[in-house]
Amino acid sequence: MVLVIGAALTALVLYESRTTIVGKYLAEPGADLRRVDLPDAKLSGVDLSGADLTEANLSGARLSLANLTDADLSRAFLWGADLWVANLSGANLTGANLNFSRLEEVNLTGAKLGGAELEGANLGRATLIGADLTGADVRGANLTGANLTGANLTGANLAGADLRGAELTDANLTGADLTGADLTDAKGLR
Repeated sequence: MVLVIGAALTALVLYESRTTIVGKYLAEPGADLRRVDLPDAKLSGVDLSGADLTEANLSGARLSLANLTDADLSRAFLWGADLWVANLSGANLTGANLNFSRLEEVNLTGAKLGGAELEGANLGRATLIGADLTGADVRGANLTGANLTGANLTGANLAGADLRGAELTDANLTGADLTGADLTDAKGLR
């Protein structure tokens, strides 16, 4: 177990980390973890609520069941990360790279995902109520059964995305590219 309290971990590097932290604090809530480098780290169930993870490298990290409520992950690199059932409500993921990440059943209520890269990401049954995905690249992503009630998808690229059974009530799709998107059984479309 690793427990770090009261320390700034800015630009921490754990190369070939094989770091395994399950169900514990990596750092206290609201910790400064800017530019931390934790590729392929095993962080299932970790509590990073309110943490500043700006420009962090969490590519391939296992963050399933993690608490990232109100965390700042702007411009973070989460390519191929596993965030299954993670709580990212209120998180800032502006400009983050989440391409090919596993985000099934994740809670992104009120999250900021403007300009985020989500190409090929699996967001099946994800909750994105009131999320801001303005200008996000969501090409080829799986959004089957996702709840996008009140989400802002202005200018988002949803080409080839799978939105079967998605809830889109009050979602703003102004200028969104839906070329080749599958909207079968999607709800709330006007």
